[in-house]
Amino acid sequence: MLRDKLRQTIADAAGVDITEVQLEHPNLESYGDYSTNIAIKNKLDAKEIASKIPGASVAGSGFINITLSQDVLLSLISNVCDMPDIGQGKTVIVEYSSPNIAKHFGIGHLRSTIIGQALYNLYKTLGYKTVGDNHLGDWGTQFGKLLYMIDKYDLVDYDIEKLEEIYIEFHKLAENNKTLEDEARKWFKKLEDGDKWAREIWHKCIQISLREFDRIYDLLEVKIDHAYGESFYEGKMQEIIKLAKEKVAIHSEGAWIIETGHESPLILLKSDGGTTYATRDLATILYRTTEFDPVKIIYEVGVEQTLYFAQLFSASRKLGLVSGQVELVHTKHGLYLAPEGRKFSTREGNTVKLDEVLEEAINRAKTLGCTDIRTATAVGIGAIKYFDLSHGIQSNIIFDWDRILALQGNSSPYLQYTHARIMSVLAKNNSPLSFPSLKLREGVGGELNPEELSILRWIYRFPEVIEEAASRYSPNLLCNFIYELAQRYNTFYNKHPILGNEFRLALTKSVGDVLKKGLNLLGIEAPEKM
Repeated sequence: MLRDKLRQTIADAAGVDITEVQLEHPNLESYGDYSTNIAIKNKLDAKEIASKIPGASVAGSGFINITLSQDVLLSLISNVCDMPDIGQGKTVIVEYSSPNIAKHFGIGHLRSTIIGQALYNLYKTLGYKTVGDNHLGDWGTQFGKLLYMIDKYDLVDYDIEKLEEIYIEFHKLAENNKTLEDEARKWFKKLEDGDKWAREIWHKCIQISLREFDRIYDLLEVKIDHAYGESFYEGKMQEIIKLAKEKVAIHSEGAWIIETGHESPLILLKSDGGTTYATRDLATILYRTTEFDPVKIIYEVGVEQTLYFAQLFSASRKLGLVSGQVELVHTKHGLYLAPEGRKFSTREGNTVKLDEVLEEAINRAKTLGCTDIRTATAVGIGAIKYFDLSHGIQSNIIFDWDRILALQGNSSPYLQYTHARIMSVLAKNNSPLSFPSLKLREGVGGELNPEELSILRWIYRFPEVIEEAASRYSPNLLCNFIYELAQRYNTFYNKHPILGNEFRLALTKSVGDVLKKGLNLLGIEAPEKM
């Protein structure tokens, strides 16, 4: 990649190791394309270093700015979508989406689903073997609550609506009857112990829920490699429990706990002998490291679980489930909040159903003139995804119908429309494009105009942005990049004729390729017509 080649050139000129060379893009493009403080950092002669680097100059107290030549910029656009293969031979696991069984797919799970898919796509395009796992919430005390209510009302026929209704009702009843939580724990213990009726009802709840989830995933065009729910690890927990008791677990007030150095311990076994989320998550880590040998496990889960994951990661290292070379990452995404600033809660009955949001988005896309359902779906769903992904990952997002479904300005429809415009231009071209023979404005041989140069000085950064977005778990960096590229292209498009000019057509194709790949990495379709 250009950036690494340039770092090596600077390292050789400065007489330092390449690991010491940091490059940034100056805030103002008039300062150049790259900047380094290597001379200041190492107290070296900046002018002497700059004299050995093509296009380099010295500014301020010793910053070395580097401006890429037009020939270099032109040489980059034919393969601008080629990504650095930095993940070759390495595996990354991304846990994302992970909705709870027996509940509607609410707006609260949207962030995990689409951020997780974007991170999965980013790492995959960088050459990593990427494993996506939908860690379904299909085990735990919440099933004790459902079993209690189904038994209470002797229910036989029910759907996802009914299951969510009785879950909400349980919590309302529990406000005035503190013994119900104990009853729920007893029912979950029956489930863990293999009670036949409890198992049958649990299995039925899972099947009802999976049909609902699959419908949403189809709308979102999300496909996750595995759905190893919590129950998958039911038979794998005893190994963790035995190991923990031998190495680090402490028997305390009837329960087994692991001290992790945080304000509260991680509970391995409850006083009634029941397992916890932590028991299953530790078994999950053991399975993942054994089965996939990852260099990194990313948990795309909300910020409210920060303490829990800090405890979990600490416990897993104490138990020796992961080596020091395996990185455990909790992304801590922000939440969707109700307009009054409160978190949505299923148990309080104030969730927003995701399918209603998606259907409304599709309907609003139709009002833009998307007459066929495929295009309306691509535009509407794309708008939802882009609105989410364009925010910083740890930002909270106030749920507001008008803002979340805005289809103008810095939005997916704007980018999709720009891509469709490009495809329309290329469709009118009758001659094949040949990138290797790319020339400066054909027949002129002079300098590029400001609009052409503006695109070239931005588009070459695409591979760098992909790498940075992955390493920082920040798809919004990719959103920012392609939006700026689209703006630059539209300025160029409105000022200059394109057809009949080999260079401008090739430049147009490169922009189209980057927009399409960028949108696809975000999980958004790039229609050829709108």
